Amino acid sequence: MKDMQIIVRLDVMLALRKMKSRDLAQAIGITEQNLSLLKSGKVKGIRFETLAKICAVLECQPGDLLEAEQRAT
Repeated sequence: MKDMQIIVRLDVMLALRKMKSRDLAQAIGITEQNLSLLKSGKVKGIRFETLAKICAVLECQPGDLLEAEQRAT
């Protein structure tokens, strides 16, 4: 089995939508700090409810925000 990691592309989608992290955090009801941790990939997981809210605000699909990538060995 290949060792995979999940890459968070939230910063890319925010740039494409010309939206600031602060505005997204406020729209989905989480702190800017928690959104920053999510953007940097420093979280162990994300609730589907939170992911759905992000997708609704950014008008995108989960696959636009998350990408599986093989870890460098």
